[in-house]
Amino acid sequence: MLCSVVGYGQRPMPISLTLFSAHGFESWDIERPALIPEAMPVLIDSDLVFEDGPVSPRSTTVVNRWLRELPTHGVPAPSSWANYARVLRAWMDFLALHGVGLFDSRERLKQALGRYAEHRAAGPFNQRFVANTWGLHVSVLSLFYRWAMAEGHAQAEPFSYRTARFLFAGTGREVRVNLAVRRSPKPHVTIKYLEPDFAQLFLWALGGLGPNGVPDDGFGGRELARNAAVGALALSTGLRLAEFTHLLACEIPALPARATVLPIAFPVPEGVTKGRKFRTTWISYQALAAVHRYVDLERASAVNGSAWLPSPPGAPLVVSEVDDRGGRINGVRRPWASLTPAERRRLVAPGGGSCLLAVTSTGAPFTAWSTVFERTSDRVRARFEPRFPHVNPHRLRHSFAMATLEFLVAGHYRQAAQLAADAGGDGALAFYLTKADPLLVLRDLLGHSSVMTTEKYLRRLDTTRIYREAYQQAGSGVGPCDDVCDTDAEFDAEFDGEAEPGVA
Repeated sequence: MLCSVVGYGQRPMPISLTLFSAHGFESWDIERPALIPEAMPVLIDSDLVFEDGPVSPRSTTVVNRWLRELPTHGVPAPSSWANYARVLRAWMDFLALHGVGLFDSRERLKQALGRYAEHRAAGPFNQRFVANTWGLHVSVLSLFYRWAMAEGHAQAEPFSYRTARFLFAGTGREVRVNLAVRRSPKPHVTIKYLEPDFAQLFLWALGGLGPNGVPDDGFGGRELARNAAVGALALSTGLRLAEFTHLLACEIPALPARATVLPIAFPVPEGVTKGRKFRTTWISYQALAAVHRYVDLERASAVNGSAWLPSPPGAPLVVSEVDDRGGRINGVRRPWASLTPAERRRLVAPGGGSCLLAVTSTGAPFTAWSTVFERTSDRVRARFEPRFPHVNPHRLRHSFAMATLEFLVAGHYRQAAQLAADAGGDGALAFYLTKADPLLVLRDLLGHSSVMTTEKYLRRLDTTRIYREAYQQAGSGVGPCDDVCDTDAEFDAEFDGEAEPGVA
């Protein structure tokens, strides 16, 4: 796709965006591979020139330099690199249409930003952004201009800021709030989680059951045990779509010999997590038992003797000598945690079929969970409950966060932990649950890098009811903080998949 940009000399120039690959670099007439990460987006002017003089790099060259530094600036995911590149390209294209340079004067950039904000709010229908998408674009542009000014490429940025004070657990700190960010709708009009009764109705529907858990005789769906088990896993662990989709069957924790009141630790391998950060969440005994039943019965029947092999471009990765930590892949011992989603989809189990937890009836990997959840929620709405919302995979993560916070605030897990400790159970988990602040526990389970992200995330979901009920029951409570913090990239990432699509 081509669009116009303006270089240092404000000269319109068509530009393309491509993803870098070092495959076949031996034929490039260079001694060694370039120091560019695989799948890194690269902006290229149509004349293939990267500078207009010895000291005059074009805007595209500067943007490429910034993109290549993203992996060391807290943005390790290739999908995020591409999104950041599209944000910059859209901004550069808009500037070019109005004769403004990417590194123009502050006055010109501020004027352009004002026009750009109006364009994205009330311009042509296919060019408009909802508040959350606009906030994400502002966040990316702000990061870029701060870097460009620090590196000496820019003398000014288009944004203005105010200083606010953020409070958490009695500790405050000053933060900068970007004034270009639009206010989002109040939480009560953007509820994005399932209440317990709707969550149970959804799980029943995934398993082919109707209200109250009775068989739905009018539904003839397939792979019901798989869908119900993976749906319960997602709802009980808070995993993101890419995380639970690419779990391997051998990575599922062992089922305790007896049912437990406390949740069970559930390691999430860094190879599938956002930002490649290992974390441990948890899962209920009931959800884990459902997963094991699926693995031992329906899944085992599907993969046993399966002739499935991955299609090009990836060659099969044949696995042998499997245990819960790793196995031999094409003869070389590798830990599961190091494998990327693309590599996991190519794994062929020793007895045949895919190594992924969820498989089709032929033993091939199954990844179309967004479609399964959408069709299931549509069926519930049409047959049983007209108020039932659309359910996407991330709504289950939100539901996990709200249900877990409610249990934490109400003291459910604290009481269970004390009982477990008295009975000689997991002392470390009991100590953690009895001493840690509920938001700190939830931060660790969701994999947020900061409790401030968790705080803002929960305000978006509206925790007022949870704290009000806890206050009424216990006589004291804690209310959510005032809305004083700027939107950051980690918070935006929790919701950007649900915003209306925009052009970037």
